[in-house]
Amino acid sequence: MNDVIIVGGGPVGLLLAGELRLAGADPLVLEAADGAARRNRSFGLRGINGRTSQSLRLRGLTEAFSKAQQETLAPGLSPFMKGSRARGHFAGLPLVEDEVSPGAASGFLLKQHVLERVLAEWATGLGVRIRTDCEVVDLVEEGSEVRAVLADGGSERAAYLVGCDGGRSVVRKRAGIAFPGTDATMTGRVAAVELANPGAVKSTMHGPGGMVHTSLVPGEISTMEFDGGPGDRDAPLTAEEMRASISRVAGVEVEVVRFGGGIRFSDNTRQAATYRRGRVLLAGDAAHVHSPIGGQGLNLGLQDAMNLGWKLGLVVRGSAPESLLDTYTAERHPVGERVLRNTRAQVALMRPGPQVAALREVLEETLEIPAAKRHFIAMGNGTEIDYAPDAAHPLVGRFAPLPLVSEDGRALLVARADESRAAVSGRVRLVEADSDQTFLMRPDGYVAWAAPHDETAGLTEALAHVAGLCA
Repeated sequence: MNDVIIVGGGPVGLLLAGELRLAGADPLVLEAADGAARRNRSFGLRGINGRTSQSLRLRGLTEAFSKAQQETLAPGLSPFMKGSRARGHFAGLPLVEDEVSPGAASGFLLKQHVLERVLAEWATGLGVRIRTDCEVVDLVEEGSEVRAVLADGGSERAAYLVGCDGGRSVVRKRAGIAFPGTDATMTGRVAAVELANPGAVKSTMHGPGGMVHTSLVPGEISTMEFDGGPGDRDAPLTAEEMRASISRVAGVEVEVVRFGGGIRFSDNTRQAATYRRGRVLLAGDAAHVHSPIGGQGLNLGLQDAMNLGWKLGLVVRGSAPESLLDTYTAERHPVGERVLRNTRAQVALMRPGPQVAALREVLEETLEIPAAKRHFIAMGNGTEIDYAPDAAHPLVGRFAPLPLVSEDGRALLVARADESRAAVSGRVRLVEADSDQTFLMRPDGYVAWAAPHDETAGLTEALAHVAGLCA
């Protein structure tokens, strides 16, 4: 029997699989599509934000992602994506830091199939098993295990099962987890298109007909119209549909001379009522969906994986009680709520009309206030997350303040070289650093315990929590 079955071999499922492997578990990834099908669905660029970049640095993956970015980075990127101090945008309003914060990590832009390739190489290098063309159609909880029923009539068993199978998640539906939210109000389209008169279309994030963008990926054009949402999302996007959308949004007639396929998206916004029911858990789009404006969805899911991996690994190994899994929903659900709120706000700020245009001007002025700019940058990059806002020490619950590396996924106890510390073994490594505080970093990079030098109150309990060490 498998330790964990991960349904879905996209970025979230692959990162989770690697994290589980580092935590000592033996996961199996079941992906419905084959590799070619996933590559053919890859339109647009996927942005890796500041917090996720720090997580990748933690695992020693920065170089691999830097090389991958060079394969797909467009020479004509939008102004809000240029420069080492660029930190994204809010509804198309650029967010550029006045100065880069200590320990910050630059983001990445790359095609999804390239992102998946890098994560798959990392995960398989750790020993993760991945089966493609393997569709899960049902699941059954049977006492101390979960059975995944496959489309070909076979099945796989595991102690736990995690649905990373997207917004239409079979896992979520079969587990009976509610998915409340709001319906779509707009339709977005991204396609590989060549126009006979490309100079007639000017990129704008807020035009009289909506949004049209031509520069994120060479040869691709995206549009967004506030038309009540897409009708039949399963119907293939056609050249005529894309031509008509570009014409409406740009306000000029265009002719399509080459069409290489495309996809639709919307602002359908929903969140699972819980991320866990028994032995079934959810991560990524299976747990939350929203507009892609701002590029936060992928990062939200990847951070789900970072949070869940070490916890589920400890539980599967019998090193932690099952109640540790309750902290996954407790920590990640509020983060998802905040992302859904700010993506709804961004969609509202992109609606056509003079009132919204005025609101955008006011917000643009507000973003010139340093504190406001820092707030929006932190919100978009996930760097404002605090898992323990009521903790006595300000570091606890926040991401580690130093650029640390833990390629083996172990927790780190960071202390000065002159401090006398009892040796820690197993899942915790002692790191000497010139830091004002001694702190214990969880495997996902967040601080579980901190204290002034030579104080140890609460450390034993914290070690037991993050590494399964006996108190």
